[in-house]
Amino acid sequence: MEKQKTRDDIKIFALGGLGEVGKNMYCIEFRNQLFVIDAGILFPDEHLLGVDYVIPDFTYLKEHQEQIVGLFITHGHEDHIGGIPFLLKQVKIPKIYAAGVTVDLIENKLEDYPELLGSTQIVEFKSHFVYQFDGIELSFARISHSIPDSFAFLFKTPFGYIVHTGDFKIDLTPVGPGAELEKFAKVGNEGVLCMLADSTNALREGFTESERKIGDSIKELFSRIENRIIVATFASNMYRVQQIIEACIATNRKVAVFGRSMEKTIEVGQQVGYIKAPKGTIILPDDINNYKPNEMCLLCTGSQGEPLAALSRVAAGSHKIIKLIPSDTIIFSSNPIPGNQEGVNRTINQLFKQGANVITHSPIADTHTTGHGSQGELKLMLTLIRPKYFIPVHGEYRMQRVHADLAIETGTPKENTFILTNGDTVIINGNEAYKAERVQSGDVYIAGTGVGDVSSTVIKERKALSDDGMFAVIVTIDSKKKIIPIEPQVVSRGFIYMKDSEALTKDFVEYSKKFIQEEMAKSPTIRINYIKSALTEKLASYIVEKTDRHPIVIPVFMDIA
Repeated sequence: MEKQKTRDDIKIFALGGLGEVGKNMYCIEFRNQLFVIDAGILFPDEHLLGVDYVIPDFTYLKEHQEQIVGLFITHGHEDHIGGIPFLLKQVKIPKIYAAGVTVDLIENKLEDYPELLGSTQIVEFKSHFVYQFDGIELSFARISHSIPDSFAFLFKTPFGYIVHTGDFKIDLTPVGPGAELEKFAKVGNEGVLCMLADSTNALREGFTESERKIGDSIKELFSRIENRIIVATFASNMYRVQQIIEACIATNRKVAVFGRSMEKTIEVGQQVGYIKAPKGTIILPDDINNYKPNEMCLLCTGSQGEPLAALSRVAAGSHKIIKLIPSDTIIFSSNPIPGNQEGVNRTINQLFKQGANVITHSPIADTHTTGHGSQGELKLMLTLIRPKYFIPVHGEYRMQRVHADLAIETGTPKENTFILTNGDTVIINGNEAYKAERVQSGDVYIAGTGVGDVSSTVIKERKALSDDGMFAVIVTIDSKKKIIPIEPQVVSRGFIYMKDSEALTKDFVEYSKKFIQEEMAKSPTIRINYIKSALTEKLASYIVEKTDRHPIVIPVFMDIA
C-alpha cells in the first residue's frame, strides 16, 4: 500500500543523469516547493541516428511548474546547462541561479534565443550567499572540477542537510580556487540527512591527478616538440586552455583558436579573468601561415571525434585553413567520453594516415586528467559528510553500484543507500526513507530545430534502414474489375541491387501479385488499407525466409477504378 506523503516529507528524484553520463536534472520537492538542479543534454551515441542531442522529458515540470522555485546550476558543462533553452521553451522557470563563469556561459547560450534571454532572470550567487525558502536554507560550497565556478548545494531542512555535490574531485593543488572542504566537514558535524554525489569515476581506484601536474606536463611536452603543435581538448575546460596558453608563452609560440565552442570559451574566459594572455599571443586563424611551424600552436575542438569539429575536418583534409604537414604533432589533452571511442579512433587513424605524429598518452608527460573524483576522493567526501541516506547520481548503473558500496564501506547502512533510475522517487523525513511512486521520465530527441519530433519508433526505423535497407512494391489495381492491370514496380534501397537480383525481385513481385489477387477475390468490396497492411506483414516474412534479412517493406497502392 502506497504511503501517504505529508507536508514535511521531502521528495527526491531525477529526470536525467541516472544510468547515464549526461542530461543531468535532479529535483528536490518540499512544502509545495520544487527545486530543480541542472538542465543538461546527453550527446547521442552511434545508435541514435540523426539525433543531435538528448534532453530529459520535462512533463513533470510542466505539470508542476507553479511549484518551481528556480533552476539551480552546479557548473557550466553542457551536460548540466545544455538543456536550458529547451526547458525554458516549455516550462516557466522564475529564476536561474548560477555562479561566475556559468552565468556568462548561460547568457552566451541564450543569445541564440533572444526571446528567452530577455524574459529569463538569472541570479548570480557567490560562495558565501545564503537563500531562505519555506523551511529550507540554501548555501553553497565551492568544489574543484574541470571548469571554474563549480559548486555543491547545501539544502538545510528541518531534518538535516541535503547535500548535492555536483561534479567534483578533490584537488589539493588546484589551478583555480580550492574546494571549501571545511564547509562539508561543518555540515557533516551538524547532520546530513541525505547526500547525492557524482559517481562518474567510482570505478577508478586511488585519487585523481591534480590539474596543476597536467599543466607542468604540458609545458614539458611543448619544450620537446620542435615543429607545429595542434592541441585538441574540451572547449569548456578553461583551466586546461589557460595552461596550454601558458605553455605556448613559455615556448615562444603563438596560439590560433579553431572551433566555435573554443572561441566562445576564450571569449568568456578572458571576460571573467580565467584566461589571460599577453597581447599578441592569440592570433587570428587566417594568420597562421605568417609564422614558422615551431612558432605556432593550434588550439582545436574535436577531442571527442565529433564529425563537424575542427580537428575532425583537419583529419579528413576538409578544413578550409589548416592543412596538415607530416611534421605536425597533435596532442589529445582529453580522454574519450563513454560512447565516443569509435569516433576518436577514427580521427586518430586519419591523422596518422596523413603522416602526423599523434600523442594521446605521452611516456614523457601526462596530457590529461579528469575533473571527477576517483574512489579515494569519493570516500573522503563520504567521510566528511557522513550522510544518513545516500543516493549515487551522475553515472551509469555500474558506477552508481560501486559508489553505493563505497558509502557502505564508510559507514552508511546498506538499507539507507538508494540506487535509482530516472523517474524513481525517494521520500525522506526525520524518521524514514522509502521509494515511492515513479514520476514520468524519459528521453526526448533533438534533431535540427525539432524537439521531440523524432520518436523511438523513428529511431528504430532508421536503424532498420541502416542495417537492411528498404523494399517498396508499387501496385496499380482496378478495384472494380478486381485486377492488377500492369506489372507491379519495385524500388530497393540498401537491400538488394536489383540488376544483380532479377530472379529474386521477380519472385517477390509474383508473391505480392498472388497475395493481392487472392485477397481481392475473397470479398465483394476491396479494403485497400487492410490488403496493404496484410501484404506488408506477409511480404516481410517471405523476404526474411528467402534472404534472412529484415528490410522495411513499403507497399504503395494506386487504384485506377
